Amino acid sequence: MLRKKKAEKRSAAGPRKAAKKNAAKEARATSTATKKAVKKSSKKATGKRTVKKAAAKKPTTTRQRAPKKEIEKLVLPVEPGPPPGSIPPVEEPMRQEEAIGIVTHYYSHLGVGVVQVNKGSLRTGDTVHVKGHSTDFTQTVESMEYEHLHTDQAGAGQSVGLKVVDHVREHDIVYLVK
Repeated sequence: MLRKKKAEKRSAAGPRKAAKKNAAKEARATSTATKKAVKKSSKKATGKRTVKKAAAKKPTTTRQRAPKKEIEKLVLPVEPGPPPGSIPPVEEPMRQEEAIGIVTHYYSHLGVGVVQVNKGSLRTGDTVHVKGHSTDFTQTVESMEYEHLHTDQAGAGQSVGLKVVDHVREHDIVYLVK
């Protein structure tokens, strides 16, 4: 008898629980829908999100393009000359230069560039050509110092300070003009 009562209770409780579950699901679904609607309306009210109204569409008309006009040939007042390959370009004769060193430092407040002499020798009175990415000038060596002492000659392996007429940069190449 006890078993029958328990079985009756279970069968009776089963549909109730299912109904309660379905009702809870429906309540959750409607509450989330209302929450979303409230969020959207609050965003509109606070101005956080602007909603664009759909503009009324104008009836579209197809345009027919005008036929292309033929381009008239341009008449030049002067006819072009011979092609440039027939006349060799005029160039300056190549100077006789020999790379003797590289700029390793520049003191802007003194106007002095430190030159590492790698090949040959450099003397006061020689003409040097300093060439780099944005540097290109020629000058005569007027003043030269080695270890803070005035010197008239520098050999390979020495780093000397040269008074320069323009700004030099590191890695500029120093050429001796012959």
